[in-house]
Amino acid sequence: MTRYADIPKPIRSGIVVVDPERGTPQRIIILQFNPDTLERSLAPQAAGGSGDGGGGGGSGGDRNEALRLKGPAEESWKFTAEIDATDQFEVASPDGIHPELATLEMLVHPTTAQLEEASRLTKKGTIEISPIEMPLTLFTWGSKRVMPVRLTELSINESAFDVNLNPIRASLSIGMKVLSVSDLPAGHRGADLYMAHLAQKERLARAARGGGLAALGLAGRNAGLRRG
Repeated sequence: MTRYADIPKPIRSGIVVVDPERGTPQRIIILQFNPDTLERSLAPQAAGGSGDGGGGGGSGGDRNEALRLKGPAEESWKFTAEIDATDQFEVASPDGIHPELATLEMLVHPTTAQLEEASRLTKKGTIEISPIEMPLTLFTWGSKRVMPVRLTELSINESAFDVNLNPIRASLSIGMKVLSVSDLPAGHRGADLYMAHLAQKERLARAARGGGLAALGLAGRNAGLRRG
């Protein structure tokens, strides 16, 4: 007879806010439910200009650059997350899901201390004030997907409230851009984490079963397709 204790608990996806200098987690946000679907898109950073660069009338293309890349592909993720206080009766929630929502919203807000410091420097007469740097944010989807990201979209649909109008159920559309070595300066901890993420892709790609030309109907027909 299978006991509930024998059933492995699912790994949760989540977001880790990291101190880029020390590499220590500042906050861990565990998604209450793993999203049912993930939408991912990758756009290659082609070295050549637009156009086909051939005799088809395109302009701006360089035939020598057709297969060259300027850097890693620009990768973005999009998914829907659910938060429901009624699914956590054992946890007191006098504020509903306000704390969970605020934690996610602070990923796209500077803190009051940062804004006050910027205001102080302005009043002091500082000519140029650098944009406020946010903590390094990692998105985790199991052990094989840990990557530095920047939130590009956070849309919140609150669908239920308690008697004090605290939200108790919400659906969140979250969009993220994966930060690569093209986005981060050399030596930045996020750049190192991206390289580890890319190396993991390479390991998984090597584990894939290769095919043969015969399956494509090309065996023995084109010497240029023979394996070296």
